Amino acid sequence: MGNNTLLQKESNLHRSKTQSINYNITNAIFLHDYTLLVTFANGITKPIDFTKALEKYAQGYYQKYRQPRHFKAFKIENQNIVWGKDWDLIFPPENIFKEKF
Repeated sequence: MGNNTLLQKESNLHRSKTQSINYNITNAIFLHDYTLLVTFANGITKPIDFTKALEKYAQGYYQKYRQPRHFKAFKIENQNIVWGKDWDLIFPPENIFKEKF
């Protein structure tokens, strides 16, 4: 029984750590090409390369966000990085943090 209690405590500790991760975005700065330096609410700042995301999702009308002047015109709204007046492009903050495009 002692081992089960220890495993349960470790499981609860792991669950509480993963649940407390806050991926919301608090700041982003253009670095170069399609790379932004992104600061997350959990205190981590890291460069994120959006090249693959733009190649995959910026098609048709949204292809304009591959142009440097349009890419640089991102905003932080509701703790997300968005492009366009009506949020033409937006990627979930957790995916941005994990660079899963």
